[in-house]
Amino acid sequence: MRYRGVVIAALIAGLVVWLGSQEPVGAQAVLQKKSKKANKKEVAETVLHVKDPTPPAAPAQPLPTVVPAPTVKDPAALARLIDAEVDRRLAQAQIRPSPRSDDAEFLRRVYLDLTGVIPTADKARAFLESTDPNKREKLIDELLADPNHGRRMADIWTAKLFPFDSANRFVPKEPFHAWLAEQFNKNTPWNQLVTELITATGTADENPAVIYFLANRTIDRLTDTTTQHFLGVQLQCAQCHNHPFSSWKQIEYWGFAAFYSKVRADNPKNPKQVPDAPAPGVRELPSRSKQKDFFPEATKIVAPTFLGGPEAKVHPTEPYRPVLARWMTAPDNPFFARAMVNRLWAHLFARGLVMPVDDMLEENVPTHPELLDALARHMATVGGFDQKYLLKAICLSQAYQRTSRPLPENKQDETLYSHMRVKVMTPEQLYDSLAQVVGRAAASGAAGKAAKKAAGRLGGQNARAQFVNFFLAGAEQPSITSYEAGIPQALRLMNASLTNNPALVRSLVGSMATPPAVAIERLYLATLSRRPTATELNDLTAYVRMNGDPATAYSDILWALLNSSEFTMVR
Repeated sequence: MRYRGVVIAALIAGLVVWLGSQEPVGAQAVLQKKSKKANKKEVAETVLHVKDPTPPAAPAQPLPTVVPAPTVKDPAALARLIDAEVDRRLAQAQIRPSPRSDDAEFLRRVYLDLTGVIPTADKARAFLESTDPNKREKLIDELLADPNHGRRMADIWTAKLFPFDSANRFVPKEPFHAWLAEQFNKNTPWNQLVTELITATGTADENPAVIYFLANRTIDRLTDTTTQHFLGVQLQCAQCHNHPFSSWKQIEYWGFAAFYSKVRADNPKNPKQVPDAPAPGVRELPSRSKQKDFFPEATKIVAPTFLGGPEAKVHPTEPYRPVLARWMTAPDNPFFARAMVNRLWAHLFARGLVMPVDDMLEENVPTHPELLDALARHMATVGGFDQKYLLKAICLSQAYQRTSRPLPENKQDETLYSHMRVKVMTPEQLYDSLAQVVGRAAASGAAGKAAKKAAGRLGGQNARAQFVNFFLAGAEQPSITSYEAGIPQALRLMNASLTNNPALVRSLVGSMATPPAVAIERLYLATLSRRPTATELNDLTAYVRMNGDPATAYSDILWALLNSSEFTMVR
């Protein structure tokens, strides 16, 4: 154990985290500074650089020519449109873009963005060794077809549409999450998926989409979530008065809310505890709902009115919601396609073309207005609101495939996509990636008793949900650009049995007679999806030989990798 501080310091010296333009620090410099008594917490927080092997980027080019939007579904052509507009803005700003990411950086990024989990060691090795010139496009197709893609998107949308609220402790979340995952995996067009949510009727057993209403059981909450998440408009400030920072009026708020005025949620509170009780469900009444607490005190009775548009033509005894859904998802709707494009863009780039992504006011000018307009028109017509198609096109673009390592001349750029922004794993991504490395059974105990106790406040949950709640640390949704987990979360991982289990390395390394260089490479591929640098390999090979017990040495290395900044980040 007396060597543990030294070996881990040497290891962390080689872990690459692209956070800025600091000078690279070699392993020897770190070894001189770190004592043999260095503890785990110090090691896990060390952030250093090694030299970037990628060549320097080419000088800024003249303004690119205008590229028209494709007239058929063609992801490569759409990617060229994206690059032309992004490069145009960079040229105008005289900002030189960073070079293309290497295969290892792209591999881990696209896996986490599209499926929410890192690749296995075998998958990483196969991709890195492949000489197929089209391997990146083939990988994108493979990941979009992976069932984990639907789960990743369902994680995102469940958090938005199912509020983390004690009032929902009896509302079943898992069926809703499973339904969303199925829709995303089937690639249900976004306009159709939203229509099914907005018009959902029946019981939760028959139609899990009604859980959206069961989890948002007041007219104001339904109005707020619908406009914010599907139209990119935060309308809630206009509920009690005219919006103080935009042109939205109170009458417009209640005109939109009127589309939900006849909705009724039946049996929403834990009916399954009562034998033979009817399942919870949602229906639309012939007249205005009289359900208790459905209307807040500020409610105004206004005819159903399209947001920013005319009064809707509705029959007073017929359902209102289908009329709302047809207007929302129409190709010429001024909000819907733009909001979809902006959200998917933000999902991959960690910021939208308009920020905040759910507050697309006229005052919030897009960074690339022509690009946003072109993508929205294309997706509403030719693209058919096909989310996988747009995701593939963006992932094929050079803008997405740039390295996250900034150049001296573009390190201040945060809006023009001269380099990829570094993201932080969400709790779901962290759990699934740990499970990928150590096995799902071992990962289930990672959050420990504290997580189970915290999760118990909102009813029984599976191990993944317990882990997520513990690592959210009270937040409704995680930040994807800053690490906000605190000391309890860091200590939980550092001291968990899954990261301190010498027996675990046998499943990753194999026989302890395996040459150290081979074993260390396997650990790196399994955790960081890359091979170790020459410095890392030399230092760690020396440590394994010096330690005398390969199992303990490899356990130390695995612990440091799983607790490193690089493991928890998406470069």
